[in-house]
Amino acid sequence: MANPKNGSVLSKKRGHNNAVSSPTSHDLAQDGRKRRKHKLSSLKVPVDGTILSAPDLYKKSLRNAVSDTRDDSSIEKVLVPEDGIATKSSGPVSGSDGLSIETRTRQEENQEQAALRLEKMQRAVRTLLECIGEDPSRNGLLNTPSRYAKALLFLTQGYHVNVEDVVNNALFHEGHNEMVIVKDIDIFSLCEHHLVPFTGKESSSSLDMPYTLNCGMHIGYIPSNTVIGLSKLPRIAEVFSRRLQIQERLTKEVAHAVMDIVKPQGVAVIMESSHLCMVMRGVKKTNTTTLTSCMLGCFERKSEKRKEFMHFVGVNR
Repeated sequence: MANPKNGSVLSKKRGHNNAVSSPTSHDLAQDGRKRRKHKLSSLKVPVDGTILSAPDLYKKSLRNAVSDTRDDSSIEKVLVPEDGIATKSSGPVSGSDGLSIETRTRQEENQEQAALRLEKMQRAVRTLLECIGEDPSRNGLLNTPSRYAKALLFLTQGYHVNVEDVVNNALFHEGHNEMVIVKDIDIFSLCEHHLVPFTGKESSSSLDMPYTLNCGMHIGYIPSNTVIGLSKLPRIAEVFSRRLQIQERLTKEVAHAVMDIVKPQGVAVIMESSHLCMVMRGVKKTNTTTLTSCMLGCFERKSEKRKEFMHFVGVNR
């Protein structure tokens, strides 16, 4: 007859050790089959054998994300998809808060590669036409796939432009330290969620032109003795607007690009636009506009600078 006292002691010991090992327990499962051995890498165990808890793993993943080589502007990446059309990524332009602004550019393509890219896009457009119930072979649609493919390449040409090439070293030491503003920059971009445009808003403020395209983007900065060619500010805006965008990101990308290139005391960008994804579909509110801003440097720190900028661009109306 078993001693109850000894049995309780044994159960306590087993509870303390969580398991009683046997010669076969390491290699065999309960059903007798051989256990599958896992590599340390699949169990997230470092080389030194330290097992990290879930919070530690999360913190480590954040550290790895911060030190990702994609954030290294000295590294040039070339992506070659299956169709053989290469895409080169020049390093990102980093803003003062660590926001990365990637300026991607295609490698030089020969005529054959350009033709392959266009043909692939045309096939996709024909498929879309068929899926909505149209006949791509009818007279009115025969050239639509080619026209649409070329138009889409134009509307997204910002992916193929580098901001530094656009600026082209048009920076001048003038000793000017007062606010510089370029107003009412026309912006045309494509919403990345629905691939429909967003642009300036309609206004009825003038009797002669009852429906005028009003606003777009205002860019202002306060130099630290160095100014940029005035035409370069709309060109920078054009680079980022000619990509699939949302207005919030577009506003920030333009502001951080100017801050990174000119290195002024501060940059202010305000954008006002109407989104056709809200006008011609969805909620269908034709009179709504969206206003976004990004204030950096002295514009972020000093309220009087923000007020001065907003007064000049007419936001306080």
